[in-house]
Amino acid sequence: MSPQRLRATTPVAIAKQARKSLWTMFLLMGMVSMGWVPRIPEIKDAIGLTNGEFGFVLLASTFGSVAGAQIGGRAIHTFGSRRVTQVAISIMPLGLAGMGLAHSVLTLVIGLFIMGFGYSLMDICLNSQGFIVEQVIKKRCMSSLHAMWSVGAFLTTVIGGAIARFVSYELNLVAIAIFAVIAFVPAAFFLLPGDLDDHDGGDEETSAKIPLFGKSVLPLWAMGIGLLGSMIAEGAASDWAGILLRDDMGYDKGVNASGFASFALAMIVSRLLGDKTLDRFGPVNTVKYGAYLGGSAWSAAILIAVPLSDSHPLIALIIINFGFACAGYGIGPMFPAFILAAAATTGVAPSVAIARVGVIGIAGYFFGPTLTGVISELTSLPAALFFPIGMLFLSGYLSRTIKTEKKTTKQ
Repeated sequence: MSPQRLRATTPVAIAKQARKSLWTMFLLMGMVSMGWVPRIPEIKDAIGLTNGEFGFVLLASTFGSVAGAQIGGRAIHTFGSRRVTQVAISIMPLGLAGMGLAHSVLTLVIGLFIMGFGYSLMDICLNSQGFIVEQVIKKRCMSSLHAMWSVGAFLTTVIGGAIARFVSYELNLVAIAIFAVIAFVPAAFFLLPGDLDDHDGGDEETSAKIPLFGKSVLPLWAMGIGLLGSMIAEGAASDWAGILLRDDMGYDKGVNASGFASFALAMIVSRLLGDKTLDRFGPVNTVKYGAYLGGSAWSAAILIAVPLSDSHPLIALIIINFGFACAGYGIGPMFPAFILAAAATTGVAPSVAIARVGVIGIAGYFFGPTLTGVISELTSLPAALFFPIGMLFLSGYLSRTIKTEKKTTKQ
């Protein structure tokens, strides 16, 4: 670490250090959480699961994410996000390693639960940090932070697909887990300390305990459902793209990872541009038009490419990847937009608001693929993917709930 970073003492300098650490943390989180995506078809086959059964197994990560979010919001409010992050950095890699070494339904369920728990806990920590960093440096950075998540997801997808013919998925996932644990530790050290992360609401009167239902939390539920729709679409793209390209379109190992790779690459681009886009067009229009245009292109690609894959496989591959890319580009800025709006909710500590909206959205990320699997069992996977596409349109409609101006409490 450079002497300049070690000597940083002003809040702005410390926040800029924290932003660099957050870039690394988001990158690693994307690598760990998406590391298994290109190997999903192999894991599914090794355990002998149908689409419907695999969908139900994915519920384990949903339960883990809900538990992590419930604990995370209050823990951050009490202890600060850096301390909680320093605990969470070992949980996600442990879950990934467990998923890689799973050779039964039970062990896969345990690995998925640990992954969901660790992902949700770390996601709330890092987004709470990102919100405060924006306030301190007075500059948008949340979308670029999430771009680093997408970079990590893209790297592990591409590398995992490229080495799938030569390296077992067990070795692949365990190697990612070990690398992440080693890299997480120094990055976590330079996050915002507890006296700067505003975890208890700072000078504003905030609450760490909010009701589950009621008029006071209706805005959080509306934003949470909006985030839910985008996360269901994102989760479906990550968990089912490889299976769609392999089972329904006939592409071999490695090539079938191109669907999610296209999706993730487009998310990188949209999130790198997202901070400027949110400033220029506003979060409402960014979410609304991203959802409508991305969902339309994704659905058209499925309708055209799947039947075309038998006679014109190359053209079909280009079309389906274009559809996934359009969906990824539209979805990219949605998570930052909804999370920033949640953190600006009056009278609620940012970490608690992020936890409430986040648990709804992140649960959709894990639960959505389960519903997609159930629907595919009753119909077909191409037909089932219109469920997450429909949820993406719902996100566009609920963009109207986004507000990012935080009202101050009168003294």
